Amino acid sequence: MTPRPALAVLPPTIPSRGGRVLAVASGKGGVGKTCVAIGLAHALAQRGQRVLLLDGDLGLANVDVQLGLTPLHDLGAVLGGRVVLEQAVLRYAGGFDILAGRSGSGALAGLSLAALEAVLALVRRAATLWDVVVVDLGAGLDPPQRRLAAAADTLLVLATDEPTSITDAYAVLKLHAMDAPGGDARIIVNQAADAGAGTRTHATLTRATEAFLKRSVPLAGVVRRDSKMKDAIRHQASLLTRHPGSAAAQDIEALAASLLT
Repeated sequence: MTPRPALAVLPPTIPSRGGRVLAVASGKGGVGKTCVAIGLAHALAQRGQRVLLLDGDLGLANVDVQLGLTPLHDLGAVLGGRVVLEQAVLRYAGGFDILAGRSGSGALAGLSLAALEAVLALVRRAATLWDVVVVDLGAGLDPPQRRLAAAADTLLVLATDEPTSITDAYAVLKLHAMDAPGGDARIIVNQAADAGAGTRTHATLTRATEAFLKRSVPLAGVVRRDSKMKDAIRHQASLLTRHPGSAAAQDIEALAASLLT
């Protein structure tokens, strides 16, 4: 399968404005985090927001692969000073912008403190240029992911109804409570059988956070299990482009709307 070429590279000058940073995280892989991050960026763009999707899965980046893009530059090139942020950004057909990560880069996966600070500075700068910066974090609890999560305005933690996913999501929320006391964290239940099942999964997770963290974590949204999601992945397209009327697409659009209220 040959990736499609990138559609465009943004010009080096973007009007400055304040923005919000949304970090999308999960405690384990395989819960659909990147698919939801892509869909969220797309849905926010459809609502008139200027959106940057930043692939922060350091070392295992795959946003560009899922969308069939071939970036000329990536996060590593920006951090290495070879290009500036605006030169590395791609415009996706869905109306949002992408800063690709660097798949398979051990250097990015094991960032030094100075390099991590450079990534944080990059995110902060992006927030002055876009209305919303959606950061697709890597799965897990590595220190770089924790720092990026703590720096976000809102942390969105994905969980499914699997016990291991709920346990791992709780671990992410526990660390975020330590790293960003009083920070805004919310739960997205993905791959739910229906809205009621998603609400029950959230209730299970919330009981744990209330009992042990003394913290109630609100439900940001429920995304139903949908075969159209796998079809979009196979065809390297955003779900909202390939199947805009699907159940999961409707749920992601509702999630975007709730985050803007």
